Amino acid sequence: KLGAVRCQTGFEIGCNSGLLSLEFDQGLICQTLFRLDNVRHAEPGHDPLAEYLRRAAEVDPDRPVLRDPFLERAVEVDVDAVADSERVVICGVMEHIEEAGVHSGDSAAVTPPVSLPLELQAELRRQVRLLALALGVRGLINVQFAIQENTVYVIEVNPRASRTVPFLARATGTPWAELAARVCAGASLDVLGVHDGVPTEVAVKLPVFPFERFPGVDPLPGPEMRSTGEVMGRGRTFGEAFAKAALAAGWRLPENGRVLLSLADRDKERLPALAARFLELGFGLSATEGTAAALRDAGFTDIQTASKVGQGHPDIPELLAENAVQLVINTAAGQRAARDAGSIRRAALDSGVLYFTTIPGAHAAAEAVAALRRGPLSVRALQDDASGLPQWAASLGD
Repeated sequence: KLGAVRCQTGFEIGCNSGLLSLEFDQGLICQTLFRLDNVRHAEPGHDPLAEYLRRAAEVDPDRPVLRDPFLERAVEVDVDAVADSERVVICGVMEHIEEAGVHSGDSAAVTPPVSLPLELQAELRRQVRLLALALGVRGLINVQFAIQENTVYVIEVNPRASRTVPFLARATGTPWAELAARVCAGASLDVLGVHDGVPTEVAVKLPVFPFERFPGVDPLPGPEMRSTGEVMGRGRTFGEAFAKAALAAGWRLPENGRVLLSLADRDKERLPALAARFLELGFGLSATEGTAAALRDAGFTDIQTASKVGQGHPDIPELLAENAVQLVINTAAGQRAARDAGSIRRAALDSGVLYFTTIPGAHAAAEAVAALRRGPLSVRALQDDASGLPQWAASLGD
């Protein structure tokens, strides 16, 4: 009705009979309808999918399994707004650094967006305003989008407060929760004199994970939310803001040393640009066999080949233990590759070596390293942003 595009449910998978035969060419994320945290992964042609569907039928045959198309390499975006049934004010637009598929609570994000064209951002704002007015929202609303090849898809619309509201309040210097409460109590946005939020600096949100306390667990972000907190960094540039957030999260960003690359085949077309960026920063490159071959095919020569776990000496855990690698970039696809990648990530975590599981996250790390090399990080008090606000909004600095 409003012209927004939403992700359509592909088809219903019935599994009431004892026999089940499926053929598909995409990975699936399996999630029950009645438990948001009950998520399981399955790979094309892998038997656990059939077993999962059979078990789902045994638990409740009346609840179907639905298959939605997954948007590969889509950018996810959060937009928060306040509405009073007549007017809508945009609190902020947050671009997720990881691609769609990582839970929004576990995804790093930045405002203002760093890769979205202004025209596309304007379209997101337009759709949020249409949705808020059509739903008659009075108070806060959060809309999650996925953008693939300049097509905007609506993932979900939440007419409520979101965890991103406090972050945007600090990023824009505006107490959005207090404003929303006043609107819910009957005040109008016009009377309050509120306008769209404008970030005072670039702001980055990073999740904090508890993986160190759970030996043996694969520290891989995914559709399940695993983070136990968030931190924020602000700066004049994206790199500076990401660096500050990383320091707040307890990450050890290396300013030199060696980067270990182990990428899935689907990511190798983006490998040359990533490798070149770290070479520009003066890092040495190590890679697993397949990734090293892709680098050499792309013209890179000084590449050290690293053995996967248990496939030679020294293997990756041994290199990490010997402090021969300072940063790990590791993606995976397929069940066996996922097991190998999980052991690499776990070894990095146990050795205190920073790791990234997505290409965009790795690029963000490179920009943060570049910002650290430019000199001391700037410091700015949140209270500075509260100056000049209306008297009723003075609580922002508390």
